[in-house]
Amino acid sequence: MRAVNETNFKFPGQKNFYKGKVRDVYTIENQFLVMVVTDRISAFDVVLPEGIPNKGQVLNQIAFRFLEATRDIVPNWVISVPDPMVTIGYVCEPFKVEMVIRGYLSGHAWREYKSGKRIICGVRMPDGLIENDRFSEPIITPTTKASVGHDEDISREEILKQGIVSAEDYAQMETYTRALFKRGTEMAAEKGLILVDTKYEFGKKDGKIFLIDEIHTPDSSRYFYSDGYEQRQAKGESQKQLSKEFVRQWLIDNGFQGKEGQKVPAMSSDYVKSVSDRYVELYEKITGEKFIKSESADIKERIEKNILEFIHAFQKKNHLV
Repeated sequence: MRAVNETNFKFPGQKNFYKGKVRDVYTIENQFLVMVVTDRISAFDVVLPEGIPNKGQVLNQIAFRFLEATRDIVPNWVISVPDPMVTIGYVCEPFKVEMVIRGYLSGHAWREYKSGKRIICGVRMPDGLIENDRFSEPIITPTTKASVGHDEDISREEILKQGIVSAEDYAQMETYTRALFKRGTEMAAEKGLILVDTKYEFGKKDGKIFLIDEIHTPDSSRYFYSDGYEQRQAKGESQKQLSKEFVRQWLIDNGFQGKEGQKVPAMSSDYVKSVSDRYVELYEKITGEKFIKSESADIKERIEKNILEFIHAFQKKNHLV
């Protein structure tokens, strides 16, 4: 099993390189971004030591499917997907907030609720709920987009007060967020899944708001199986889910929550394989298609070749060579 943990390409016209938690991003001619979705995995804002084979391909292909399926709602940054692990798109100026939307009391929201809090990001949650209960209406709980360290919860009021986003742009992002979540919920339901919560990132290009990054992947979203959801809730049982939450739970069980002084537990090869299998399972469940694993002898070589072909075609078309 091979994982692509990092890339270090040098492309013609390359102006910048940024290494995110999961993605390696190359800026070409200050006109478009080449985003390589690696097999790195992060949790609690920490990149774990072992890569997860097939994860990058799963994320990239699921994201592209949903980006294509929501172009009628909001324009997005994608120009081309020349490789299973690569998306190329427009350079946009990102907003410094992530639009998190929650249909159910799960994950971070539940951990806050369980600790006694009833207000999250300025939004009041009703008393008397149990973990994984459905909200009467989805709630938007934005976070700051930290360059380094942890993203932080923030309210709509504080975002506007600090001038992080203009009132007009924020209202548009809220509208897009609710429409995207509704579409994602409908698409998940067709496959027997519940879209529990997710996040969206937006940017601006030529004065227009674009949807950027990935959407509705297991890294940015949480899914439950709809079959048996009500029965499990009634019995107070854990929900059967497809998301990265099981990795967070494994870390918590092994004494790690990203806090100072805590050490990331070792990941055995069997555990790494089980995580890879879960990602493939979600791909097949959410798309209804068989996952075709890359059989390339050298995945990095294939990635570089496919990107170079796109760049050369772009430069030729725009008379840059």
